[in-house]
Amino acid sequence: MTGPRPTIELDRFLPHPPAKVWRALTDPGTHARWWAAGDVRAEVGHRFTLDMGPWGEQPCEVLAVEPERLLRYSFAEGTLDTTLTWRLVPEGTGTRLLLEHAGFDLDSPLGRSALDGMGHGWPHVLDRLAATLAE
Repeated sequence: MTGPRPTIELDRFLPHPPAKVWRALTDPGTHARWWAAGDVRAEVGHRFTLDMGPWGEQPCEVLAVEPERLLRYSFAEGTLDTTLTWRLVPEGTGTRLLLEHAGFDLDSPLGRSALDGMGHGWPHVLDRLAATLAE
């Protein structure tokens, strides 16, 4: 396939300050409550796995960190080989959260299936994030 690979992009306003949203993205205990268990940490070069249940343990590596603004990591290295980018933008008393899941290989059946499945799944994951933040 030539040109850029397909990307899932989502935009969600959360009525919580960036510091609280950042903790939900980077604190392993909180992260496990809304998405997947794993030793996620906001430290460039940190390698960790996310327990995706029936899809198994997915290896990740933190690629970029700007505290309370940006977290980027590779996702499913060696199989899916995609990248997740979380951007936090202060908006009034809340945070605009922008998610980009990039790099799906449509020449691969796994890439096609993952794009479809995650395209439908990410909105529900963000719903769980919002519910966790509201607790």
